[in-house]
Amino acid sequence: MDNWRKSSYSGPGDGNECVEIATTPTHTAVRDSKAPTRATLTFPAPSFTTFLEALKKHPRPRP
Repeated sequence: MDNWRKSSYSGPGDGNECVEIATTPTHTAVRDSKAPTRATLTFPAPSFTTFLEALKKHPRPRP
């Protein structure tokens, strides 16, 4: 996967430390932006979509 994207919430105030995602039509991969060459987690696209929808319904307040 070549198209890694960092969250728009990641910025200089966070030390630019965030997760990155890469998508294909069938899967979504997640990795730590501080260690991009280490292991990734890969999820079927429908499962990751369900996960994101649940986060949107129950957002966690930012510190």
